[in-house]
Amino acid sequence: MTIFCSHCHRPLQAEMSCLPTRAKQAPSASRPFRSTKSASKARRDQINAELQALRSLLPISAQEKERLSYLHTMALVCLRLRGAQLFPPGLAPPTGPALGTELLSLLPGFLLVLSADSKLVYISENVAQVLGLSVVELLAQGDTVFDILDGRVGEDVHKKLLLAREEPGREVTFVSEMRTSKAFRLQHGGNRVVAVCGRFVALRWPPSPSTTAFLALCTPVVQSPTDGEAASQDDIFQSMHLLDMTFIDVTESVTYHLGYHREELVGQSWYSLLHPEDADLAAAQHRAVALGAGAGPAAGTAVLRVLRKDRAWTWLRVWARRDGGCITCTCRWLR
Repeated sequence: MTIFCSHCHRPLQAEMSCLPTRAKQAPSASRPFRSTKSASKARRDQINAELQALRSLLPISAQEKERLSYLHTMALVCLRLRGAQLFPPGLAPPTGPALGTELLSLLPGFLLVLSADSKLVYISENVAQVLGLSVVELLAQGDTVFDILDGRVGEDVHKKLLLAREEPGREVTFVSEMRTSKAFRLQHGGNRVVAVCGRFVALRWPPSPSTTAFLALCTPVVQSPTDGEAASQDDIFQSMHLLDMTFIDVTESVTYHLGYHREELVGQSWYSLLHPEDADLAAAQHRAVALGAGAGPAAGTAVLRVLRKDRAWTWLRVWARRDGGCITCTCRWLR
């Protein structure tokens, strides 16, 4: 009986003749693997080369470029692309760098530009003087304004930006803690409280989300004391309220900060003094404290605008806590 080779179907004595063929075929199984590794390396090399090319085009110093990670490079490139989309090269007259630096040094804060979907488009270089972080370091937090703000006010800020976007030209203001460098936090005991005041502006006609930007000035306010840090008695006053936030008592120092005498406030509602744009934030603080839903001291803290007797608005940092059937507020004036 003749036995046939299972590979070449020739008689067994001819099986040895098929070995070279199989020997040639065996390495071919590894050929796709070697090809994939080679292709992956080629793709990585191409990506690295393209990132190096993008990095070389960024308008920053050579030393800063050397320190950029690939993530930071892409973040800066995306920032520049969003800026180029909103501000084409021919849209605005050129400004010399010396003049720009001089003007920035005169500002009480830094400039911030957002796209219609709250993406960061521009942050002026003097942000480092306010937050202790360079533009590159700030972008490491994320690419939206919510990534650099205290997360507790995200919903309130979102509402205000939505309101401003629906009514271009309407000015909105919100105050929030912004992320800072570790050195700043060690020195000041926390992040920086910053007032953001701006409006949406249509840069070209007809207006559309791709041609509308939120232009804002971010001004630092006095750093609020951290827990356990004594605040100056000249900067604070205390008030007591029923659970519906009706005044039942207030310290005499309220006259210095708001201009009212104690007798004028007792029986009045706390909400009658609040700026309309801050009512939602104050209500959220009120609910958290009254219902005991807050977690920790920070849950009962808010920065609000309050109406003075002379009809001007002043910023207060308000710590609220529930004491039985009452709510006690410690208010610090933010200069």
